[in-house]
Amino acid sequence: MRIIGGIWRSRLLHVPEAEGLRPTPDRVRETLFNWLRPYLPGARCLDLFAGTGALCLEALSRGAGSVVMVEKSDLAVQALRRNLERLGAGDAEVIQTDAVEYLERSPEAFDIVFIDPPFRSDLISRCSALVEERGWIRPGGLVYIEAPSRMQALPIPPTWELIRSQKAGQVGYHLARKQ
Repeated sequence: MRIIGGIWRSRLLHVPEAEGLRPTPDRVRETLFNWLRPYLPGARCLDLFAGTGALCLEALSRGAGSVVMVEKSDLAVQALRRNLERLGAGDAEVIQTDAVEYLERSPEAFDIVFIDPPFRSDLISRCSALVEERGWIRPGGLVYIEAPSRMQALPIPPTWELIRSQKAGQVGYHLARKQ
């Protein structure tokens, strides 16, 4: 996997072979970060299913102020930490835990939250509800959601406005704003 923009553009990252690990495709990341460009400088980002770290590392490369990457897989966490060290990435924290357990902690408000869970789960609904109810996203903050393209309606809180939505093959990707 490679970083596609910013100060680490074209840097290759180690991605472990782990069950369920599904990096966000370059084409989708390019579109997403075009959408996020005006909001990234200095932003605090939270990735609830960090996996390869593609989303948060891309955000840091493009000017985000800090990132928190939540991941429960040992193999993925080890790779994330190695990649952060290889890049010399400051202001990045890797937390090894389940996303739902993390969201049940005392919240901190983030500017951008990434929700990209395993496709065969109900975690979009559960995590979106917890992000909203517990205060993990600041008013006006953005939430990126990656879901199967066949999903008819995104299960997001009524206080989130869907502002962008596209499909690429089997992937539907969406950007919502907290009102």
